[in-house]
Amino acid sequence: MDLFTFTECANQTHSLRALFELLVSCATEEGFSEVAYGALNFVEPLRLAEYPPPTVAVKWPPDWCDRYFKRKYHTIDPVVRRTPMLSRPFLWDQLADHYQLQPDERRVLDEAREAGLKHGMSVPLFGPLGRVSVVSFASASDDADPQDRIGHLNALAWQFHTAYGDIARPCNDGCERKVALSQREISCLRWVAEGKSSWETGMILEISENTVNFHIKNAMRKLGATSRIQAIVMAMRLNVL
Repeated sequence: MDLFTFTECANQTHSLRALFELLVSCATEEGFSEVAYGALNFVEPLRLAEYPPPTVAVKWPPDWCDRYFKRKYHTIDPVVRRTPMLSRPFLWDQLADHYQLQPDERRVLDEAREAGLKHGMSVPLFGPLGRVSVVSFASASDDADPQDRIGHLNALAWQFHTAYGDIARPCNDGCERKVALSQREISCLRWVAEGKSSWETGMILEISENTVNFHIKNAMRKLGATSRIQAIVMAMRLNVL
């Protein structure tokens, strides 16, 4: 399922559980059937998980869920610990390569792999007031390649996170946000959403790469986004794209 289709389905979903099931279904199509969503430095008031914070919603093997929370692994999980320091999606295997993990942190990753959470990746999600959330994906298959799917899973995570917030914290009547993007800003965002680089977008629109970047930065500023993918997701949610 592509991002536009996911957005259309998410816009028609008014249940937190149905939205999470939609994310799991899409991730499973990509080969990553194990999914977790957590709020790391605040308590999300509406949670689907029967487990304590930071988990908001989770689809893991039941035995691993029980072990993870009974042993309070979330207090030593390197994904939970490192996510607030990372601005981009990351592979779990990279944590051991880039950081000097403690023995207990390595144990969590090793046991997760043995429990069927292989080739994991996580997407840091930053919101207002310094809030940090994360969506994690893992595969039960030895052949899964998260690096190959990281871009699409990143986009799905941001779209899910934004839609979840809309459902969990709905606006009062009359507070719907209005954002006026120029036609050129919309065109640039649309082509970037299709996976085009700034250079490729410039070739299509017959403008320079710097001009593309200028329009995208303007769109990000108007939308209050901190990244291109967040700007695309927000524009989709506002029916601008």
